[in-house]
Amino acid sequence: MKRGKKYLEKAKLVERAALYESKEACELAVKTGTAKFDETVEAHIRLGVDSRHADQQVRGAVVLPHGTGKKVRVLVFAKGPKADEAEKAGADYVGAEDMVAKIQNENWFDFDVVVATPDMMGLVGRLGRVLGPKGLMPNPKAGTVSMDVAKAIEDIKAGKIEYRLDKTNIIHVPLGKVSFGAEKLSENFQALMSAIIKARPAAAKGQYLKSVVIKATMGPGIKVNAAKLGE
Repeated sequence: MKRGKKYLEKAKLVERAALYESKEACELAVKTGTAKFDETVEAHIRLGVDSRHADQQVRGAVVLPHGTGKKVRVLVFAKGPKADEAEKAGADYVGAEDMVAKIQNENWFDFDVVVATPDMMGLVGRLGRVLGPKGLMPNPKAGTVSMDVAKAIEDIKAGKIEYRLDKTNIIHVPLGKVSFGAEKLSENFQALMSAIIKARPAAAKGQYLKSVVIKATMGPGIKVNAAKLGE
């Protein structure tokens, strides 16, 4: 893949073979995230598990201390008092059958997170085929299936992110924006890694953290010394 001049200049700041301390990696992500827009800083974590086995799944949610810097649009499936509660708590969209129809008929996806009360999961299940592949299906482990919809919305708006393995056993998550600066990004990273280390499945054998990379959207990957992250 041919890289542009700006990318190559940024890449010179990062030693490809080096393993950096997490704070230093965040500093480098800020230095290399110099596009005209406020780049997102991402973490890519490869785990020593096999996601094809149910007992080796790694999935959960964590509230990043400084949020992600992104305005998150929340859709809530609820009825009656719970729908009122969701609206008061700041949900962007609230509904039931009407929202299912809107998604099915209009291919509408102007939301980032879906929350549902447990009694609505039968209804939401009809959307499994479209929400599932997009990672939008509500899940009790992520706190998005809950009777306490106000708390769920509050956490999401405060910077709660969901993490889950993809088919290649890698977790991809945003840590925040370049404008946060290294310190806030580093604190977000520590919170994320603590949650992922705690979520280690009992069935996982051998090295759990295989590789950890931090990068700004348009910047080069910066390898973090995984051995120092709680192995």
